[in-house]
Amino acid sequence: MQTPCKTTLLKTLSWTGLGLVASGLVACGGGSGASSTGTLKLAMTDAPACGYDHVYVTVNKIRVHQSATADGAAAGWSELSIPSQRIDLLSLNNGVLQELGSLPLPAGTYQQIRLVLADNPNNPSPGNPLANALVLSGTSNEIALSTPSGQQSGYKLQAHFDVQGGQVADMVLDFDACRSIVKAGASGNYNLKPVVSVIKRLTTAIEGYVHPSIAASVQVSTRDPDNNLRVTAPDPLTGKFTLAYLPENTRYTVVVAGQNLTTAAVTNVPVSLATGVTVLNTSLAPIQPAASAMASVAGVVSNSSSALLTDAVVAARQTLSTGESIDVASTGVNTSTADYSLSLPLAAAVKAPYASGAALSFTTDSMVPGRYNVTGTATAYTAQSTNPVLDLGAAGSTTVKDLVLIP
Repeated sequence: MQTPCKTTLLKTLSWTGLGLVASGLVACGGGSGASSTGTLKLAMTDAPACGYDHVYVTVNKIRVHQSATADGAAAGWSELSIPSQRIDLLSLNNGVLQELGSLPLPAGTYQQIRLVLADNPNNPSPGNPLANALVLSGTSNEIALSTPSGQQSGYKLQAHFDVQGGQVADMVLDFDACRSIVKAGASGNYNLKPVVSVIKRLTTAIEGYVHPSIAASVQVSTRDPDNNLRVTAPDPLTGKFTLAYLPENTRYTVVVAGQNLTTAAVTNVPVSLATGVTVLNTSLAPIQPAASAMASVAGVVSNSSSALLTDAVVAARQTLSTGESIDVASTGVNTSTADYSLSLPLAAAVKAPYASGAALSFTTDSMVPGRYNVTGTATAYTAQSTNPVLDLGAAGSTTVKDLVLIP
């Protein structure tokens, strides 16, 4: 097994219009340059977390393996030990990175990463705080995050990246804190079940502005070519947002969605390494969707044997009349009861085609208002979508829709 990197110093990077700006140093050997050995470099970023002011995690080590099915005790793991530092995931938004370090690896294809977290102390104090915790919006008390399996075998992340001899594989762990935190029934406890995409660090981004009056209540998202959902939250003061590290030569649909608002989509947005940052609009012409009445869909996620799938995630999407699929909302199910609830806009989405250097011009899409495709996913199960699509009821109503997933 490779010797883990022992001298890594964490640092934070921020995204500017000129690229990545570092505010620290990394001191870690990157391999000998031998043709049979390359280097894996890792950093962490985060999508916004709904309903929380802080989400803290403490990563002790990261393990990588070439096999997607290797268990924690299998031979062939390489490990990166990380100096103890509590990371606030919600500070890693709009392209900001927390560097985790580097380690030498045999050249090859790697298909699994595991995050090993620190234990919460039995008697936390200001000098010895909770390693993994959250703070609910508008409060100041830290609530411990339960991390089952996080300290033993580590959380398993699906990955697929190549390490080439004498070169650096520069990867980002894109944490989705909103979907990673699930409430454990009515107990007041919270579990951490990380939803993390492993993506390449690229010097590409889509930037734009929403109106500051809605910045604190919306999320901006798109899907990459691997179907990873990329999500960010606008700056609450300026409304500026950045969707960073996007694969090039792809046309993206950028979605602005939030409570009590019509969903807005900008279609056909190009991304290229040559351009670097694609600018949607300026602060003088921010995206400001109109208000919308809301209705809800709720239910329970189980398998065909009626066993509750308490690690499931449920998402609501719509399809524009021009064929683009847009993500409107998602949530993790209750970890005790496997129930979910999503509040969704009844108004038809508005859309604007991207045009370089021109103002965005939104028009109402000809979709059926209040019509959604609700999809449930869970580990080791095939994603299941509502078929036919679901038409919501009147404003303020709740449509019940249970989801049954097939192994």
